[in-house]
Order: sequence, then structure tokens, then C-alpha cells
Amino acid sequence: MISSNPRDAAGKEAGLRLLAGVAMLVGAAAYVATEVSGHPQALVVGVAGLVGMYVAMNIGANDVANNVGAAVGSRALTMTGALAIAVVFEAAGAVFAGGDVVATISKGIIDPHRVATADHFVWLMLAALLAAGVWINLATYVGAPVSTTHAIVGGVLGAGTAAAGIDVVDWPVMGKIAASWVISPLMGAAIAAALLAFIKAAIIFREDRIAAARKWVPALVAVIGAAFAAYLMMKGLKRVWKPDPATTLAVSGAAFATIFVIVRPMVAAAAETMENTREDVGRLFTIPLIGGAALLCFAHGSNDVANAIGPLAAIVSAAGEGGVAATVVLPPWVIVIGALGLSAGLALFGGKLVQTVGTEITEIDRVRAFAVVLSAAVTVIIASALALPVSSTHITLGAIFGIGFLREYLENQAEKVRIIREFFDDETEPSLFDTARGEIEWRHSVLQRALKDLLPERDRIRYFELTQQAEAAVTNWQRKKLVRRSLLRTIVMAWLITVPATAAIAGLLYLGATAIVGPPGQG
Repeated sequence: MISSNPRDAAGKEAGLRLLAGVAMLVGAAAYVATEVSGHPQALVVGVAGLVGMYVAMNIGANDVANNVGAAVGSRALTMTGALAIAVVFEAAGAVFAGGDVVATISKGIIDPHRVATADHFVWLMLAALLAAGVWINLATYVGAPVSTTHAIVGGVLGAGTAAAGIDVVDWPVMGKIAASWVISPLMGAAIAAALLAFIKAAIIFREDRIAAARKWVPALVAVIGAAFAAYLMMKGLKRVWKPDPATTLAVSGAAFATIFVIVRPMVAAAAETMENTREDVGRLFTIPLIGGAALLCFAHGSNDVANAIGPLAAIVSAAGEGGVAATVVLPPWVIVIGALGLSAGLALFGGKLVQTVGTEITEIDRVRAFAVVLSAAVTVIIASALALPVSSTHITLGAIFGIGFLREYLENQAEKVRIIREFFDDETEPSLFDTARGEIEWRHSVLQRALKDLLPERDRIRYFELTQQAEAAVTNWQRKKLVRRSLLRTIVMAWLITVPATAAIAGLLYLGATAIVGPPGQG
């Protein structure tokens, strides 16, 4: 008999996904074996290729959720549509804008020339790569989005320290990376909350939302277009094109003007059939949300694929040439492994984290999602201009938490006013509510002195009676919590321990491997 138990069905689906993932790894191993058959250390490079595929799959499963989660949570995209867009644009970014030269050491955190030999360097990078993959896999399993860049940094740090001692590490660089743990989410949260507050004040809280949307939506859409033009030039295309600031500013300005001219009549036409509701206004942001998610995926594919293929390319180069270069040329098969791994991991396992980011942190509609996506681009631009180290993962999640806490604050303030109104909204005493609304949290003695000359004695006595009742109601009222605290704690804890955890795993892997078989070429 076929079981109809949802848990059984979910278990079978998970099993099939796991089998498909294993099949992808087996296929990747066979592909790599054919590509490295003539390499002097074919076995080591083949293993590294398999590990690189594993890491790329985990990056796809974990990190990509940050780019499409808000669009899915707002229902601008279905889960299937989001995964399809992400797969296409992640792969396109990796293949067409990933560059053909990559740094061998992520973020320059260690000096490779301090490592004893090229063989030791190969083991170091292999341990770092595998440690990052294991940690990201674990984080994905528990539902915690983490920075994959920080994972590979931690791996290089731990394996480098195990291989050459603590002095091999560039600690000022590590200090900047640690600073990004705080800078990234706070910047993302502040900018997203400010953007959402502006949209609410300019459009959502207006009596005539349609007129306000006609005025502001074209400008907002043009802003996101200009922001993403700059974002792509500064981040998404930086491996193949590095324009100067003047060019970036000119292209962004042209994008703003062009999009504004195109979108303005479109919004005006749409407004003719709109109702004066938040939902109808939110639909105007659908296309910018989809476009923003696609561009975020493209930029992510072009940049973060290097977290998997950078160390892999370094291993291929060092194992073949017997030396360590600051940058290496990417063999085509390494790029294929990175792009294929990202896409496969996202398609097979990315849904879990997309669901977490899009629906489980806080409720996201299209207006809030627009603020998150625009914040991601604006924050990266500002940080790049100020030379601040930031994590795109931390920015996006910080933005989602930022709008969640803003929403929580506004709704709780509105509820407090509603409670107070129940006591003071009396037609025979219209002045009492307006007075109490701003003063309700004061002490009675302060109120009495402040209002002694403002109200007649009869109203004053009645006011204080109602104030006592209202204050008791507000005190007993349970404040709404519209952000999941348990998920916030899980994510923050995962962020804090990513670098030390991957460092510890990588160090142990390096020491274990070299103790058992020695450096490559000696075992």
C-alpha cells in the first residue's frame, strides 16, 4: 500500500534529492578524471575537483537563497520560477563574468610563500576547501544561511595556521573580515528600514495611494535600476571589466533616466485600473523584484563561484607547476565544475533556505521585498565606495530583519494607540484622547503638573481615571513579535562561529592528512 503520510512523502523526496546529488558528484568525478588524466598528480587534482564540485553545490544550496528569498516570500516569484531564474543567472554569472584569472588565496589572508613547499600548499588548500564545504552543508541542514566567503576564509586560516604557524596569517585583513560581521547586517538593516519607512510615508500611508504611486513608483524603480547598474559594474562584472568611478556614475545616471522615462507611462496606465489598496500598489513592484533577483544571482555567480574554484585552481596550478602563484588562469573544466555545482546545488537543495529566508524570518510583501532587494544593491555600493568589507549574505539577511523589526515597531505603536483610544475616544470629551495619546507613559505626578492649567478640573479628574485604566491595559497587553527570535539567534550564532569552525575543521583535516600520507608526491 502506498503511504499518504506527508512525512513519508517528504522523506522520499529528500532521499531522491540526495541520490541525485550523489549522482551529480559521481558524474563530476568522471568528467574531472577525463580532464586531468595527463596531469602529473592526476589523483590529487581529481580529488580536488570532486571536492570543488561538492563545495560549489553547497554554495548553491545555501548562499543563493539570499538573492531570491524575498521575491519568493512576497509571491512575486513562485519557488519553481525563482529556482529556474537563479539557476540560469548564477550559471551565466559564473561562466560569462567569473573571469579567467582568479586569486589563489581568498581575501589575501595568508602569505603562500611562507608555506614550506608547493605540496604542502596543495594539502592546505584541499583541507580549506573541504572544511568550507562541510560547514556550509551543516549550516544548510540546520536552516542557517551563512557567508560562504567567510567559510572559505576560515578554512584557509585554519589550514594555513596548521601548515605554517600563526605568523602566516595577515591579521589586519582578518580584522577587517571580522568587522564585516557587524558592519554588513547593520548597514543592510538600517538602509532597508529607511527605504521601507520612506515608501510607507510617501505611498502606503497616504489617503490617495494611487496618486502617490504615480508620483513615486517610477522614481523608485529608476533608482533600483541605477543601483543595479552600479552594482553590476562594481561587483558583478569586476572580474571582466573595471570601469572608473566616472564611468560608473555616468552609466548609472543613464540607467535612471531611461528607466524613469519608460516606467512612468506604464505606472500611469496601470493606475487606471488599480484600487486604492496596499496590495494593488505592491503589484507595481513585481517586475523590478524579479529583475533585481536575477541581477543579484548573476553578480553572485560571477563572484562567489570563486570561493569554490579559486582554491581548486590554486591546487591544479601548484600541483602541476611545483610553485605557488598569486593568481592563476582558470582551466575551462574548473569553470564548468563551479557553474554546474552552483546550479545543481541550488536546484536540488536550495528550496529549504529560500523558504527560510523568504517566509520564516518575518512576513514579506512586495513593498518590503523591494526594500530588501534595493538595500542589497545600495549597501554594496556604499560599502565599496568607503572600502568597507561586507558580506552579501549578511547584508540581505540584515535587511530582512531590519524591515521585520520596523514592521513590528510600527504595528505595536498602532496597537498601543488603539488600546488607549478605547478609553479616551469619547465624543463628549474629544480633547482627552489627543492629550493622553502623547502622555500616556508619563508618571501621574508629571502629568498632573503638566496638565494642571490645560484642563478644567472635571476633565482633569476624568482624565486621570481613564489614564490609570489605559496604563493598566497597556501594561497587561502582550507586545506582538513579528520576527522569529529563535531563527535570529540561530543565524547570528552560525555567523559568529563560521570562521572559527571552518578554521578548526580545516586545521584538523590538514594535520590528519599530512600525518597519514604526507604531502602530495610523498605518500
